[in-house]
Amino acid sequence: FTAGLIAGSTALLADSLDMLGDTMVYSLSLLVLAWSPRWKALSAGVKGTIMLGFGGLVLIEAAYKAYAGSAPVSVAMMSVGAVALVANIACLILLTRHREDDVNMRSAWICSRNDLFANSGVIIAGALVWATASVWPDVLVGSAIAVLFVSSGWGVLRDARARYRQAGRLRPVRPPRSRHTAHTSRYGA
Repeated sequence: FTAGLIAGSTALLADSLDMLGDTMVYSLSLLVLAWSPRWKALSAGVKGTIMLGFGGLVLIEAAYKAYAGSAPVSVAMMSVGAVALVANIACLILLTRHREDDVNMRSAWICSRNDLFANSGVIIAGALVWATASVWPDVLVGSAIAVLFVSSGWGVLRDARARYRQAGRLRPVRPPRSRHTAHTSRYGA
């Protein structure tokens, strides 16, 4: 975030907010790992809400930058974007085998997948800013990252809502009791 402020980059700010969200998302994912399906669905809903919120903030920043911004520092964009890309590739590799475990892990995997697009976009935007000395590559990539966040956020919220409802309908299945089981269980024999 600090590098985004210093560089004056909307794309880098978007990427840093996403990484802040990831920290919260991964912490929440680990917290509810052994909890019930409803808690996992609630966790995914929180993640979707975070994605939506960050996407909205970045769109506001991009609109402001398009109106009154100047070209960001391209070298800072590319450098920080590259470091973030390496870190997020490692996270995605760790999460890939668990992405189908449940809605909680799937939402964490989606966040990591989005990070690869965001980091790559920051690097590309940095290169285009360097080549053109224009603010527009930064604004366009930052906006694209924000749209990805908003779209993914809505998808995660839909999935979380469906899983939450489904978990509420699930009831523990008890085997039918026969007269013999009722008798023995009543007397502890």
